[in-house]
Amino acid sequence: MNGTVLIIGAGGVSRVATTKCAMNTDIFKKIVLASRTKAKCDEIANDIKNRQHVEIQTAKVDADSVEELTALIEKVKPDIVLNLALPYQDLTIMDACIKTKTHYIDTANYEHPDVAKFEYKLQWEKDEAFKKAAILGLLGSGFDPGVTNVFCAYAAQNLFDEIHEIDILDCNAGDHGYPFATNFNPEINLREVSAKGRYWEEGKWIETEPVAVKMVWDYPKVGPKDSYLLYHEELESLVKNIKGLKRIRFFMTFGQSYLTHMKCLENVGMLGINEVEHNGVKIVPIQFLKTLLPDPASLGARTKGKTNIGCVISGLKEGKRRKVYIYNVCDHEECYKETLAQAVSYTTGVPAMIGTKLVMEGKWSAHGVFNMEDFDAKPFMDELNKQGLPWEIIEMNPDESFEVK
Repeated sequence: MNGTVLIIGAGGVSRVATTKCAMNTDIFKKIVLASRTKAKCDEIANDIKNRQHVEIQTAKVDADSVEELTALIEKVKPDIVLNLALPYQDLTIMDACIKTKTHYIDTANYEHPDVAKFEYKLQWEKDEAFKKAAILGLLGSGFDPGVTNVFCAYAAQNLFDEIHEIDILDCNAGDHGYPFATNFNPEINLREVSAKGRYWEEGKWIETEPVAVKMVWDYPKVGPKDSYLLYHEELESLVKNIKGLKRIRFFMTFGQSYLTHMKCLENVGMLGINEVEHNGVKIVPIQFLKTLLPDPASLGARTKGKTNIGCVISGLKEGKRRKVYIYNVCDHEECYKETLAQAVSYTTGVPAMIGTKLVMEGKWSAHGVFNMEDFDAKPFMDELNKQGLPWEIIEMNPDESFEVK
């Protein structure tokens, strides 16, 4: 490998991942940052150059165009393409990587722009094409999905003989001061939260109404928070890859103000994903709403507080019941000092860099399309501690459970 990475996308996550690549120049010899709006790439590159003595090239590319992507990859000749664009663009970027025989990494699974649904099916179907091209497609190298998958893999490989239950717990206790804003792309965020919940138990998927199932969890260094059951994409791959699993769920924290705003917007049709006509112009309501809300990339300087994301995992070890809690706590203000981005971007961008780094180093190597839990977890866990996302493990009482309403 020549040490070149091509990063596509210019939002908050891209800012973090690019910054962290620039902090690991022993591996990343050349960084090229590209997006539809080159000015955004230039801004990120200049901010990083002002803080570190590195060379970052920028380029313009339409990530919806396989032809443009292919031409750029052939020009740059990267070892890896790190996709930090929108989930709608996963398939086109993957196709360009197949054409150019270039390794591919992303942080979120494919979503169809016209259907409020996300799943790995279409990406997994490219496995044979990736094998024929002799390249690796690494899916979901963010935090959740990503680090949460690695936490589960680490537990399966080192802490348990059998894993029976997993609860993924995502808390953002940050305060940005706005009455209503989202910490990542508003369109993706609101589609995700307003969708029906879903969890897997005893061999089948069980569906719930949106944010209808709640429990209170006492998050270390944060405190008790209302946590709501959602469907999240890592559940799909973990059900497939963690053998012996009997139940897996995902919970995320929301304040009442966020939920009230979201419900009001939903009630008046502002979360709609189909075109409507307004004064002779066709618009998609949720896309129009996105233009009215604060840009998530602008929240870093004003966000205070912490995130806590982790997994409560239970099963058997040497015939005895065991339960552990593996988690990371991240401080919004510390993240901003290091990368000029808040912790939600940081907790996605750092793992994106780590996954890319492990592939560049050959520590994670395979041909085909894979999820994070398919590989040895220890190198990734070691990098988390080195790169700014230290984790902790708490032994829990196997009989202790939390009340779900």
